[in-house]
Amino acid sequence: MSEEVDAVTVADLGAVIRTTRKRLGMSVADLATRAGVSFGLVSELERGKGNPSFSSLSRLAAALDMPLAALVSPRADDAMVVRGDQRTHIPVAPGTPASMRVVRELLTPRTALVIQLIRSTLPPGFSNEEQPFRHLGTEAVTVESGVLIVVHGERRVRLAAGDSITYPCSVPHWWANGDDGETVVLGAVSPIEP
Repeated sequence: MSEEVDAVTVADLGAVIRTTRKRLGMSVADLATRAGVSFGLVSELERGKGNPSFSSLSRLAAALDMPLAALVSPRADDAMVVRGDQRTHIPVAPGTPASMRVVRELLTPRTALVIQLIRSTLPPGFSNEEQPFRHLGTEAVTVESGVLIVVHGERRVRLAAGDSITYPCSVPHWWANGDDGETVVLGAVSPIEP
């Protein structure tokens, strides 16, 4: 019985490490190097296996720019409900300039891998044109407030509050804040692409 609980705990831990690492745009090798742990340890944890030491978990949490408690906290309530005051904040890579520091709040449970709902607050002047995204999946975005510029391949779209767009993520795409103040965006991401 306890082995089954441990396996679930390691699998849950691995899922958090994998999703956070991917959101930061790091490879397994990048995370291992940054944390000062072996490639094999990270790979094994992401597959839900292994028995990491406290020291290794501390290093991984620091490398993912998250508190250790957030990495290893019990997730009983994560099954379905995310309370407004307990949202997971997706970390920003260290050294990111203020104009690129998007506040991203995960509105779905941390371990939900089929779909993720993220609330992003873009600072004035934000644009990731120099580092467009390209990955598998489908994204649907709704502007809550402000103005969002979305460039998907060759297509450029200006979205105001209440406007939405859905696109396959395998095409290079980037966002820019088209407003003088903050722009708030709700985005749903699925690993499935039509």
